[in-house]
Amino acid sequence: MEPKKKLINSVDSCVDEALCGLVRASGSLSLLKGHRVVLRSDLDNLRGKVALLSGGGSGHEPAHGGYLGAGMLSAAVAGGVFASPPPASILAAILSLHTAGASGVLLIVKNYTGDRLNFGLAAEQARNHGVAVDMVVVAEDCAFDQPSKAGRRGLCGTIFIHKLAGALAEEGFSLDQIVSKMTEVLKGIGTLGVSLSPCSVPGCLPSFDLPPGDMELGLGIHGEPGIKRSKVASADEVVRTVLDHMTNPDSQSHLPLKSGDTVVVCVNNLGALSCLEIAVVTKAAIVCLEGRGVAVARVMSGSFMTSLEMAGVSLTLMRADQETLRLFDAKTSAPAWPNLSSVCVSGRNYITDPQPASAQPQDDTHADGPLSAVMRKALERVCSTLLEKQEELNALDRAAGDGDCGNTHAQAAKAIQEWLQDHVVPGCPGQLLSVLAGLVQEKMGGSSGALYSLFLTAAAGHVTEGQSNAAAWATAMHAGTQAMRRYGGADPGDRTMLDALCPAVDELMKLTAAPPGGQMAVLRTAVQKAASGAESTRDLTARAGRASYIAAERVTLPDPGAVAVAAILRAVLEALEGRE
Repeated sequence: MEPKKKLINSVDSCVDEALCGLVRASGSLSLLKGHRVVLRSDLDNLRGKVALLSGGGSGHEPAHGGYLGAGMLSAAVAGGVFASPPPASILAAILSLHTAGASGVLLIVKNYTGDRLNFGLAAEQARNHGVAVDMVVVAEDCAFDQPSKAGRRGLCGTIFIHKLAGALAEEGFSLDQIVSKMTEVLKGIGTLGVSLSPCSVPGCLPSFDLPPGDMELGLGIHGEPGIKRSKVASADEVVRTVLDHMTNPDSQSHLPLKSGDTVVVCVNNLGALSCLEIAVVTKAAIVCLEGRGVAVARVMSGSFMTSLEMAGVSLTLMRADQETLRLFDAKTSAPAWPNLSSVCVSGRNYITDPQPASAQPQDDTHADGPLSAVMRKALERVCSTLLEKQEELNALDRAAGDGDCGNTHAQAAKAIQEWLQDHVVPGCPGQLLSVLAGLVQEKMGGSSGALYSLFLTAAAGHVTEGQSNAAAWATAMHAGTQAMRRYGGADPGDRTMLDALCPAVDELMKLTAAPPGGQMAVLRTAVQKAASGAESTRDLTARAGRASYIAAERVTLPDPGAVAVAAILRAVLEALEGRE
């Protein structure tokens, strides 16, 4: 087997390069020369306050370097991938914080033997240098019913301690006060993870073998296997399993949780789940907890303490009172801490009813008028023409599209015919165009339905009952065409319906100056221009629309959309000329 591909430069340098990337991308971090230690650049602000130092193996990003900032960590020390940092670097970090004037240094350590030993050794050495140091060990893993002597592992709950201790330090609490408060809070934190895939340390094979379709419950953040394997289930079932195990009183490492409790939830992506999956799990967690009578006060959802590219998720719960929530909500500048709302998640109305669209005048309120009869006649002619041309348009569309252009136009024609049977044609042309826009949008479908609807909607505002002379119609046609161009992104020459429509509309604009006797002549010329425009599409290369995805030499017939537009305009002309 080959080691998994990783986008790095070298196995040996990846941790240092990653730390350099973190620091270079931030204006408020610096690296401690000769050590894998990231410091806040504004160490002066620690004077007289407790400084917070955390750290551990790399591969858990954004932990811990992402949690540096006012209100959270003052420094973070990194080991190699999944390896505890060396005591010399931890000591160097402590001394930097002490020298900056911190009143004491709190070490926040995840409960792994290597971390406890190395941070413990550095703490002892620092005390010999006269530094006030104390340590909080986070051991909130709920996996094992009977933890071994090593105790419970430290997982994503660690960052809750970063946050709460950081808020207390910012407010000026003493080292002893912070340690005793955190010791209390830790009794109410529990984490349990589940994974669908292992992860692999750069340059190595996967940390364990997980057959496809299996998932592992209760694994650690270093790829240590968990407590049981089962088949992958739905998100709801997985969340229920995790919460059942976490809160099972028969387990020595359970989190006591009862109806009426309030919690903060962290849904933590272990590395490779998509944001979509994490959001589904988040919904499941909130619903499941509320179903047990637990109030969810805050939810963090995202990647907070990962395990390289493991495809899994961990759930962390923290029982929370008002004071805990106050500290949790306190502002921090740490970049990896999410910008959460301080509104309780449970008990909030999170559904908004849609506002009814501005009431369209109801169909039966349309009054007919002097233009009603001629508009009805033109519409009927357009519909019968499109139904006659259904097969011709389909055949043209099969040459360069999906062969349904005739069908979509026929659907629109039938919908309009049905509407005409039951309704008065309003005397106001704008009202009629709005009704047609709605019908086409609903019944025609596809991009042509959207384009016609855009055209009709944009045109409707320009023809009113009092303003429906030839010039107003020309302006309306022009406005509709502009809307199609603006939103459809096509231009004349791109082999679309615009190749018939634009030349016709350019001609129609002459109506704004034509003498009353010359109006039909302009209209006839416009219809001819639409027809020759449609014919010209034979020789055009499609640059927009569906035909643009097809090799040009295969497209030798005119564009069906342009042919349809030319046919519609001709039908209107024939109706106005009174030809049967």
